[in-house]
Amino acid sequence: MPIVKYFLLAVLLSVAEKNFSQEDPNLGKTLGNKEITRWSITIYPSGEGLPAGSGNAKEGETLYAVQCRSCHGATGTEGPATRLSGTAGFYQDSTDPLRALSVGAWPNATTIFDYIRRGMPHFSPKSLNNEEVYQLVAYILFLNQLIEKTDALNADKLITITMPEKYNTIDVWAQPDHR
Repeated sequence: MPIVKYFLLAVLLSVAEKNFSQEDPNLGKTLGNKEITRWSITIYPSGEGLPAGSGNAKEGETLYAVQCRSCHGATGTEGPATRLSGTAGFYQDSTDPLRALSVGAWPNATTIFDYIRRGMPHFSPKSLNNEEVYQLVAYILFLNQLIEKTDALNADKLITITMPEKYNTIDVWAQPDHR
């Protein structure tokens, strides 16, 4: 059997050498600024990258019932997925480390926006528009008693929200060589 492994390795190396020794190795195409901008959606703690738009928790509550309730429960504390609210972000009685922390433990409210826009709803990530993301973030912040139900949430307001665990975390973004 070892001879077969060495033979396969030799074949793979010869194919790789042939393909990579050509002038054009055919490894894909160079992305232009348009493609890079389309996928460059990171939201930084400072608010850099937040798009235009707004929403409030009242609007978010309706959207939550359709898009989020099946995983996070009626009040954001039930269901199989991570809890969305909780005292200081922690659920003291949990023995499940994945469910022990809530979104309230995250140090930056901008991270909630980034996470929802990238990965939610779980069954259809990146399917929400910016208004819907602001609505859901507003609803989660409302569940954590950080804003009122009718407060308008936008890029300017979001960066002013101080999360409950902000000062109990290490801020790597503040390090001079991080970016």
